Amino acid sequence: MRASDPRSWMWSEAIEMLARAERLHRQSFQLQRAENREPCWEPPVDVFETEGEIIVLTALPGVDLKTVQIGLDDEILEIFGRSAPPPQLRAAAIHRLELPQGAFKRRVEIPPGRYEVVKRSSWNGCLVISLHKHRPTR
Repeated sequence: MRASDPRSWMWSEAIEMLARAERLHRQSFQLQRAENREPCWEPPVDVFETEGEIIVLTALPGVDLKTVQIGLDDEILEIFGRSAPPPQLRAAAIHRLELPQGAFKRRVEIPPGRYEVVKRSSWNGCLVISLHKHRPTR
């Protein structure tokens, strides 16, 4: 194919987009070190703000969301826990391992203000944390 052929540059652009998506996927589950020097991964988060609350959506594939711990200190929300494969897979041969395993910890800066954790729920493999905004009384 010639360089002026649209199929040539479209194919090149598609390959570049796939490479960017792969890099983004790898960055989303970065391996970090916790304070106790244990390797841990950092789950990706989205932070949304409404008039009355901050909503933090954390992607935690394969994690029992009931075991996830949450801490709130000033303008930092801390989310931590551990992921493990189901018991029936612990003795299985691994052919591919892309979902992160082990300890995870994520510190998320939230907009300035006073908050309290009012609700945690799950949605499609994500932990949804709702932080209620405290309004100053006049």
